[in-house]
Amino acid sequence: MGRSAWNFKRRRLAWAWAGKGLAITLAWSGVLASVWAVEPERSLTLIVPFPAGGPSDQLARNLARALGKALATGVQIENIGGGGGTVGVQKAARAQPDGRTLLLHHIGMATAPALYPALPYKPLDDFEYLGLLQEVPMTLVGRPGLPAKDYAQLSAWMVANRGKVNWANAGQGSASHLCGLMFRNVTRLDLRSVRYRGASPAMADLLAGQVDLMCDMSTDTLAQIRKGRIRAYAVTSSHRLTQVPELADVPTLDELGLKGFSVTVWYGLYAPAGTPKPALERLASALQRVRADPDFIEGASVAGASVVVDVRGQGLEHKRFVKAEIIKWGAALRAAGDEAN
Repeated sequence: MGRSAWNFKRRRLAWAWAGKGLAITLAWSGVLASVWAVEPERSLTLIVPFPAGGPSDQLARNLARALGKALATGVQIENIGGGGGTVGVQKAARAQPDGRTLLLHHIGMATAPALYPALPYKPLDDFEYLGLLQEVPMTLVGRPGLPAKDYAQLSAWMVANRGKVNWANAGQGSASHLCGLMFRNVTRLDLRSVRYRGASPAMADLLAGQVDLMCDMSTDTLAQIRKGRIRAYAVTSSHRLTQVPELADVPTLDELGLKGFSVTVWYGLYAPAGTPKPALERLASALQRVRADPDFIEGASVAGASVVVDVRGQGLEHKRFVKAEIIKWGAALRAAGDEAN
């Protein structure tokens, strides 16, 4: 065999091995993309875009236990506060889409586009939607020593103290901020908004009498209501929370005259866009088991929350629901103008 023929044959062998190498690389990439489905022992990270100790954190801990059981794996919670939840959401959006990082977020997923014009992520494009998990009603509560014994007296007291009533919330974009915003818009009362970095410090100042009122999720207020340290004046759901003894006799704002006032805080689960389909399918299946988990159901109902069992628990309907909520809250927040900021 001549030198030129041998060199040509050697190049053909090199090309063949290069082709095999490429095929191996592509095959290995496919293995990495679906490794989640075959390595359940690897732990998950659940990002919660709010500080520890608040209502979102409480739900995350219940979810971590139930989801870990359903997947036979560990679930680590990562609390990332700041920016009304947008800092943590941005980190989740930029996370490796391997099915190992999830985001638990509430109604703020729909309100952020109107509250933050330069939002660093796109709620409808940067995530895979896994389904709604839970809905939580809110309670209007007052500090210890507040002279009002019921909502009628509270309303009269707020009118008599226009411009002096301090209304706490957990920060811009938080559920308590949105509830307070809607309450002010409906009642036209002059209430001073006091913002905190999370629900826990807001509640601490309410208990200390530093602020007067707060509208927060029942999952966060119920413990203090049970101890008699704060008074519940109303609930924001469309019906009374008869399943919760401490709140069974507390009227809704709708029946107290604020017709149509209904605010519940919904929570959904998300994965970064591009997460492999096998991982998404496994997660969707696990969430169905979570919704049927007796401990998870009890953890929700004990504080007046309810587990979502309708079609919004499915990814596609979850996304449609959030899209509609973005439109609804966008209009409401734009109408509020400067009061929303």
